[in-house]
Amino acid sequence: MNKYVLIEAEVVLLVIDIQERLVPAMKYGEQVIQNTKTIISVAQKLGVPILVTEQYPKGLGKTVAEVSDNLEGALTYEKTSFSGCTTDVNLALKGLGRKKIIITGMETHVCVFQTVRDLLANGYQVFVVGDAVCSRTKGNYLNGLSLMSSMGAVVTNTETVFFDLMKQAGTPLFRELSKLIK
Repeated sequence: MNKYVLIEAEVVLLVIDIQERLVPAMKYGEQVIQNTKTIISVAQKLGVPILVTEQYPKGLGKTVAEVSDNLEGALTYEKTSFSGCTTDVNLALKGLGRKKIIITGMETHVCVFQTVRDLLANGYQVFVVGDAVCSRTKGNYLNGLSLMSSMGAVVTNTETVFFDLMKQAGTPLFRELSKLIK
């Protein structure tokens, strides 16, 4: 059952390509931004490392301000490969020594899919936040989730990640952060 458990000391958040010129093409781009912001807030409060990728930022722009304004302390990596598992990202992950990766971003069937495939091949346990990833079309989104699930990734959602990382209600941190999901 460990495959389905998120513990703050074991996880890294990887935010994939939520960029200025990509978001407008996404039907659920704003939902992805909001849910990613929720997970970023939880990660920061719990001390979970955050890595960010940007696909060819000269053409697609930087990470949208709604996300980047909340990324204090995160490491950002530019890439031209569709997979986010670049040499620099792989080195950063290895240096962190954590084996569970929470994924948000776009597009589900391209960069998210290829990153998840490479992470799984490299021995990581991957949690794809289904309501914090998107594609331009519903069919591509659903296909991407199906492929990642069949490869062994855990397809989850923002609230499940939130509650699993928080572990219990009634704490000052839970009271502070619970407003993010109401």
